[in-house]
Amino acid sequence: MTTRKIIHVDMDAFFASVEQRDDPSLRGKPVAVGSPSGRGVVAAASYEARKFGVRSAMPSVTALRRCPDIIFVPHRFDVYRTVSRQIREIFLSYTPLVEPLSLDEAYLDVTENLRGLPSATETASEIRARIFETTQLTASAGISYNKFLAKLASDQNKPNGQFVIPPAAGPGFVATLPVSRFHGIGPRTTEKMNRLGIHTGADLRERDLGFLQANFGKSGGWYHAISRGEDNRAVTPDRPRKSSGSETTFEHDLTTPEQVEPPMLRQADSVWDWCERTGGRGRTVTVKARYSDFRIVTRSRTLGSPVNDRETLHQVSLALVRSLYPLRLGIRLIGVTLSTFEEAEAPETLLDLL
Repeated sequence: MTTRKIIHVDMDAFFASVEQRDDPSLRGKPVAVGSPSGRGVVAAASYEARKFGVRSAMPSVTALRRCPDIIFVPHRFDVYRTVSRQIREIFLSYTPLVEPLSLDEAYLDVTENLRGLPSATETASEIRARIFETTQLTASAGISYNKFLAKLASDQNKPNGQFVIPPAAGPGFVATLPVSRFHGIGPRTTEKMNRLGIHTGADLRERDLGFLQANFGKSGGWYHAISRGEDNRAVTPDRPRKSSGSETTFEHDLTTPEQVEPPMLRQADSVWDWCERTGGRGRTVTVKARYSDFRIVTRSRTLGSPVNDRETLHQVSLALVRSLYPLRLGIRLIGVTLSTFEEAEAPETLLDLL
């Protein structure tokens, strides 16, 4: 079986870097893409801001507290999409096996690259150089024999660097890392693993499959594999999208149906606009609400056939949100998601939270 050559390319602070590229006055300064309002969220932070501990998905008030001099700029998704397409074209000139994860990162299988370059390392270097030549933006890359390790490797020499994990080094590399570094293992799972005495990849590898399945269910098999540097997933171009969702956080809590329903319908409109652009159609409608005490509730309904018009999506969404009345507390966030797709194009991936 041929050993795969996988590259994970990750743009460096993509949204913020685009803003610094297009506005020279922002270069060298701490920049956050997002809104500085009380309930705004940081969509991206420049490396200058990251030095102060500012991260994406952080509340804007926290970012301002950590870095009082931070400069907030509004997002420009049309520009980010355009740049993302330029980068995608570069990828496709090396391999048809490109799996986008978001606007700013993707896996590439270059086991057989279109340019006949002798190594994945050389291929990654050339791709990064072409990205900079085309967009004036830097990218980092991880190179390895599977997707899990390639993604880990891309973080090693950020920004504007690359790192290789060859097959012989994979298990040893994983063994040295804290489990919190493994993508797919979030804070809660990390805490649970720590309580069980699992702090590093080496600790994880010491637990047998039965133990991991007993404590982590279906994910136990995945944890067992990655602790040994194993990941057999192929790079899959044009992954079918499993859902389309949109949500927003409000400046002030919504406390009445008259306040809740209009913004919820705007979220439904955003979802339907995506469906119109891509031809995606789903059967399951989900409404999500976060109360002022941060408790999250969801209501879902799966229809017998796909939602085929905006009005149906509106009607189902309204019925779902009305099942929450009377409101137990004010609502600070509302969202609508359409899933169980019958047929959909690959996503032009975007952070639906923004």
